[in-house]
Amino acid sequence: MAKSAVKQPETRLGLVRRARRVVRVLGQGYPDAHCELDFADPLQLLVAVVLSAQTTDVRVNQVTPALFRRYRTAADYASADRAELEELIRPTGFYRNKATSLIGLGSALVERFGGEVPGRLEDLVTLPGVGRKTANVVLGDAFGVPGITVDTHFGRLVRRWGWTREEDPVKVEHEIGALVERKEWTLLSHRTIFHGRRVCHARTPACGACLLAPLCPSYGIGQVDPVKAQKLVKGDEAPHLIELAERVRAGEKLA
Repeated sequence: MAKSAVKQPETRLGLVRRARRVVRVLGQGYPDAHCELDFADPLQLLVAVVLSAQTTDVRVNQVTPALFRRYRTAADYASADRAELEELIRPTGFYRNKATSLIGLGSALVERFGGEVPGRLEDLVTLPGVGRKTANVVLGDAFGVPGITVDTHFGRLVRRWGWTREEDPVKVEHEIGALVERKEWTLLSHRTIFHGRRVCHARTPACGACLLAPLCPSYGIGQVDPVKAQKLVKGDEAPHLIELAERVRAGEKLA
């Protein structure tokens, strides 16, 4: 049975070193982690992220092909027929509010940014329906600007890892940004979200099949039996993740 190597109290230097080891191990576990929303340009990504609120990326990806064929520019959203737009995005839930955001978003882009999605955080967060989380996704994946995306998975995991006690997403973003090198922010966000969806689940984490077990002070809050834990691991990466976890259980250091 793996045991956490984290000892209390942990110094600031110790926390930084452990956090950066976690970053490296996640890189081995999820080398291909990426934004799971389908998009071809910054506007499509911005729209997809707005639609992703309170639903899954899978559901959004089912809706956006038809949406993107119908609405190709910010001006298209600004002049959209509300009833038609609502019908297209209805499966994502909260479709009336989201339609309002998309129409307002299109209008704001046309009126203030020449119809183009801006590449600065301070501009993005002024747009209807766009908060820091959405802005950081767009910056990281459409513009290559490092950003930390604090969604429910990310917040849950970094608190379990003992990186922060904060609940407020902005405070979490700043605390994690101080621990991890800026160049790692976007990929760390994706890899943490991947890990939260595949291994470190909200209700029953697969602790016994986790490649981060020796680095996690919350080891043991979930299923620690390796055989049972392996059944909880989800996604196409499951065999790879389980194999890495087995190596960790055998005493190998991944980073």
